[in-house]
Amino acid sequence: MLQEPTIEKLHELRLAVMAEAWQQQQKDAKVGALSFDERFTLIVDAEHQARDNRRLTRLLKDAQLRIPQACVEDVATASARGLEKAMLRQLASCSWVTEHLNVLITGGTGVGKSYLACALGQSACRRALRVTYRRVPRLLDELALARAEGSHARLLGKLAKFDVLVLDDWGLGAPKDSQRHDLLEVIEDRYGRVSTVVTSQLPVAKWHEWIGDPTMADAILDRLVNNAYKVDLKGPSRRKPETEPSH
Repeated sequence: MLQEPTIEKLHELRLAVMAEAWQQQQKDAKVGALSFDERFTLIVDAEHQARDNRRLTRLLKDAQLRIPQACVEDVATASARGLEKAMLRQLASCSWVTEHLNVLITGGTGVGKSYLACALGQSACRRALRVTYRRVPRLLDELALARAEGSHARLLGKLAKFDVLVLDDWGLGAPKDSQRHDLLEVIEDRYGRVSTVVTSQLPVAKWHEWIGDPTMADAILDRLVNNAYKVDLKGPSRRKPETEPSH
């Protein structure tokens, strides 16, 4: 029979899923009633879906989202919460990424800022976009270490290549002068080219004061805020003791 050599060739071509789908078809009598085109379509679809799944797994692993299981389908919407269904649908479409816009998510502790940010990151991964997650305090430490090691420019270049950069916990602690410069470099490299998601307990109106230096604050916020969707989440904390947080 020609089946075994063909199976071997499919594996050599790294089409293992197609090979498995073809073998499964041989065992299914119902599939025998289908036309060649229909059977071939099923085989190709199986390979295509498998590759999509592998790519998504790789992108999610590289993204290192704080809440990797977060997804937009599980995000609660309500007028009282400050997030309407229409807004969530718009954000879930990732059109803001193709338009190189930002998303700024503010609100009190536990209202679901990080979950929404990670859900948007996951949604971008599902569209084959490259995403990375950073807590702002750790990013600033990472950039300071990179400067000391002589890899500062390389790290900035790496961050600039991601389609979506999630900056969590913006506004914690007063930034030093070098940290203000680092924030400006990160935001400047991304402005008008790629998108950034920011979460903060501070309302956007207080970001200028948090940054400290008026000139630096003007430069950073001009590139970050004016071309952004803004979501101000409200309500009580959605975190539950010893369980996964509600969203």
